[in-house]
Amino acid sequence: MKRTDFPKEFKFGTATASYQIEGGIEDRSPSIWDEFSHTPGKTKNGDNGDVACDHYHRYEEDIEIMKDIGVDAYRFSISWPRVMTDGIKPNEKGIDFYQKLVDKLLENNITPFITLYHWDLPLYLYKEKNGWLNPDIANYFQDYASLMFNKLGDRVKHWITLNEPWCSAFLGYFVGEHAPGHKDFQESFYVAHNLLRSHGKAVIAFRDIVKDGKIGITNVVTKVESLSNDEKDIQAAKLVDQYINGWYHDPIVYGKYPEEAVNSLKNIKLDIPENDFDIISQTIDFFGVNYYSRQVISYDENHPLKFKHAEGPLPKTEMGWEIYPKGLYDKLVEFNNKYKLPLYITENGMAGPDKLENEQIHDDYRINYIKDHFKSTLDAIKDGVDLRGYFIWSLMDNFEWAHGYSKRFGLVYVDYNTQKRYLKDSALWYKNFLLNK
Repeated sequence: MKRTDFPKEFKFGTATASYQIEGGIEDRSPSIWDEFSHTPGKTKNGDNGDVACDHYHRYEEDIEIMKDIGVDAYRFSISWPRVMTDGIKPNEKGIDFYQKLVDKLLENNITPFITLYHWDLPLYLYKEKNGWLNPDIANYFQDYASLMFNKLGDRVKHWITLNEPWCSAFLGYFVGEHAPGHKDFQESFYVAHNLLRSHGKAVIAFRDIVKDGKIGITNVVTKVESLSNDEKDIQAAKLVDQYINGWYHDPIVYGKYPEEAVNSLKNIKLDIPENDFDIISQTIDFFGVNYYSRQVISYDENHPLKFKHAEGPLPKTEMGWEIYPKGLYDKLVEFNNKYKLPLYITENGMAGPDKLENEQIHDDYRINYIKDHFKSTLDAIKDGVDLRGYFIWSLMDNFEWAHGYSKRFGLVYVDYNTQKRYLKDSALWYKNFLLNK
């Protein structure tokens, strides 16, 4: 398998997120992740993103690394509280950082893909305006999106509204593992709805401001399979698939939530104004697919959604996620047939037991992981899937949310004590692949 096996215009890249790499907290207002990570017991070892990879001060070095590897594109997110003080008032210093970042990428022939929201909601909007639980959040988000389209839309033509709204809603408001750490089942559905409304409002602004660009949304896409052939397990798995995948894609394409999932939530009052779906279902240009693994599901009477996770038998990454490249192929084909939109793999990668030895990191397991997922990607393209690009998660090791700095996903190893970067064997393999060697 070589790069030339893929379509000529296919973009190979890598991806990051603002709070996970930037640091530079002195030049922005706080986000919900600042408060959450500084709350004892919320993250492993009490880790936080105050410094992270210090990308805010080292972005030029990081772009040089990307240039050396040879990527076509770079997906990164903008920190809302960096470009707008408290999420409301424009902060020119923060805006200038992203202006310089974009210009430097373009100088090096790297196409920028911008994600507007990768979980770092301005703390002020959470504390004073009730955050994602407030329907007005969609207007605040639209104002923020409009500002960025106006500042960068002349040079950046690929935009993503939200990263993994399922995680923001479910992990942030029901499970409580992510900021802001709520544990309220009903809240999570209100949040999901307001996230999708915010997405729609951003798309409306985009069409008005950036006439020659493309905009989409990225969600975590998971292959869901039932533990057994028992009818209850099969139905539980079908509903989980709708809660994770359908709930965040169907309303955008079809203007409604998945019917079976809605019927299963009889005890939840959603109270959705009908015209909300007119906002949510604005025409988009692509779906971003963040794929990592599958979920094996069985029925559980005691869970609010009537399911539980079962342990799968396949080899696992350091995150405990099964390595299942076939699931990527399956979801790409399914999405291609169901939604009939171009697709990008906006994240795919693995956390591994990386060790720095003699300034080298031998991560054959990551190389094999990437090769196997590249093969699934190529198979999907050969079978007619309109797939436009692939972004490996991540460019470099970073703050892995509740796991702190204990999990390493990067192609580049970061020594957090010195901030020195080291290309792992996987980065060198990727470089050779991109050179068609």
